[in-house]
Amino acid sequence: MQLPLQVTFRNMSPSDLVEADVRKRVDKLDEFYDRIMRCRVMVELHNSRHHQGNLYHVRVDLTVPNGEIVASRASPEHHAHEDVYVAIRDAFDAVERQLEDYSRRRRADVKTHEMPSHGRVAQLFPERSAGMIEAADGHEINFHRNAVLEDAFDKLTIGSEVRFTEQPAEEEGPWASTVRLMGKHHIP
Repeated sequence: MQLPLQVTFRNMSPSDLVEADVRKRVDKLDEFYDRIMRCRVMVELHNSRHHQGNLYHVRVDLTVPNGEIVASRASPEHHAHEDVYVAIRDAFDAVERQLEDYSRRRRADVKTHEMPSHGRVAQLFPERSAGMIEAADGHEINFHRNAVLEDAFDKLTIGSEVRFTEQPAEEEGPWASTVRLMGKHHIP
């Protein structure tokens, strides 16, 4: 971290034990993502309850390259936050999830889902429970009955439109790991 940790206490006396717990959690965040530039933590005691214990509100502000991540945990119904350490844990869990998401976006490590390929059934071999698909680009892909979704193998005919996910080539050529029969009203 480029700037020192800043811990602020409101409506309560500063506590070395609470600050040590906060520092331990900040060190864990810094190990996970070493580009945190600044961290500010505010621990506040709300004295608004007369019938039950007081609640703690914890806010964690992280400054990271090109942004800021803020997590705040306070809920009037959340009786667990009568314990300052539970409120701290919940706030740091929330900021850690946000930091993980931020880190994935920075690395461009977001899952992408490729559209399945499109083709037509070129050949069927019912005795072998298999067939061949001619892809839109003209190459052929093998498939087995088990790859056909929704038990639709028996509904396939030569020329049936299908979407498929192709696996790397084997000795017999490329194979489709999933084959979905397209109905009359499908999106190409």
